[in-house]
Amino acid sequence: MAETMLEVKNLVKYFPIKKGVFRKTVGWIKAVDNISFEINTGETLGLVGESGCGKTTTALTILRLEEPTSGQIIFEGEDVTRIDKQEMRKKRKDMQIIFQDPYSSLNPRIKIKNIIAEGMETHNLFKDQQTRYRRVGELLERVGIPAKYMDRFPHEFSGGQRQRIGIARALALEPKIIMCDEPISALDVSIRSQIINLLKDLQKEFHLTYLFVAHDLSVIKYISDRVIVMYLGKIVEIAEKKEFFDHTLHPYAQALVSAVPVPNPDYQKKRIILPGDVPSPANPPEGCRFHPRCSQVMPICSKEEPKLYEVKKGHLVSCFLYSKKEESTKS
Repeated sequence: MAETMLEVKNLVKYFPIKKGVFRKTVGWIKAVDNISFEINTGETLGLVGESGCGKTTTALTILRLEEPTSGQIIFEGEDVTRIDKQEMRKKRKDMQIIFQDPYSSLNPRIKIKNIIAEGMETHNLFKDQQTRYRRVGELLERVGIPAKYMDRFPHEFSGGQRQRIGIARALALEPKIIMCDEPISALDVSIRSQIINLLKDLQKEFHLTYLFVAHDLSVIKYISDRVIVMYLGKIVEIAEKKEFFDHTLHPYAQALVSAVPVPNPDYQKKRIILPGDVPSPANPPEGCRFHPRCSQVMPICSKEEPKLYEVKKGHLVSCFLYSKKEESTKS
């Protein structure tokens, strides 16, 4: 049995919609709406979905960079939603993040040696500044940047190099888990594979656990051990990687998988084109949130919200198509 490092229970994150002179709350953006999952020690859990489905908000809320509306975030047996901000700051030594945009995530006025050493100083790692800078040099070399460049500023590096600096910053505190928030989406295609392979190598070397947020399923297929698919703030499918790609169940997940390009010109892959646009998270549809775009919609789909049903061991799907099968096998 794999050991659970992080457990998310019924996590909710709503953002208020304010209008008028007095900034009165007139509604809520339901970015993350009652989701639950686990991350096991040493694994890479891929979190995938369209833009705006709540992937990044989930990662930020786990770190409490966004405060959860409700729910539990249990890290190594402790519910971090119940601790104060000072205690949470200490806890973040073990929980780090690699941001999506390497251009805006690094302070342009600070040399990279100080960007990477800042966390060490905050958490009192290493006894003096000289020792910290020595460690900065080691980390830069490990991520593929010469240590002699540590006195440079971020604008003197390319996008790929800046993301390597961001990775070195995340590693500086020797974390146990890292939230990778689409770490390659802002990079050139030629650089992406290098960063992905670097992350895989670092995971083995430092015994890391990843929550890997992405919208590219081909990347998820390469790096992840398990896959979670989100749609409009909800989890619609969870499965082991091979099981997911071999037996995709949810109609939305099937559409995502059908869009993954296959490097074979002779293979004719059937594309599933979804009608309409993603509804607003401020006013999601009643019942199953995917039903207005689903080709297999049933009357119940617009009335009730489906639960996550375990179709096979470790393979869960939120769809009435499979709940009916589940009920028939039980009876």
